Amino acid sequence: MRVLLAIDDSRYSEAAIQELATTVHAKGTQALIVRVLEPLLHTVIPKMEPAYTAEMAAQLEDERKRAGETAAQAADLLRRAGFQVETRVVENEVRTAILDIAADWHSDLIVIGSHSRKGVKRFLLGSVADSVVRHAKCSVWVVRVRRPG
Repeated sequence: MRVLLAIDDSRYSEAAIQELATTVHAKGTQALIVRVLEPLLHTVIPKMEPAYTAEMAAQLEDERKRAGETAAQAADLLRRAGFQVETRVVENEVRTAILDIAADWHSDLIVIGSHSRKGVKRFLLGSVADSVVRHAKCSVWVVRVRRPG
């Protein structure tokens, strides 16, 4: 089985990583961990002051580094659970990247954490998980953070 695990640096992704590691039978399962960074710089930088552009480029490089570290930590946990793992850090619109990579990699399952936003927050911020569920060509497992009690 081929499982794409879409993560960010939130507790919702931590829950998805833990659920995948403890619920899915790892033997023979390939996991692709995808960490997507939004490409703000490509659309904004050409119109900005040079000093600010350099500062934003440095900030993006820090984000890339943190994203790689987050993906590596998730990969270590899944490897210890017995999964065959690879990681990718990409710059793209999150929904598009997850769906495109899942299709190109021929995923059997996408695992993603949900922030469980409702109402106006969901309308204004959108829902990556909802979009992935609606448009994926494979099954999608949306993991929610368990509440105490």
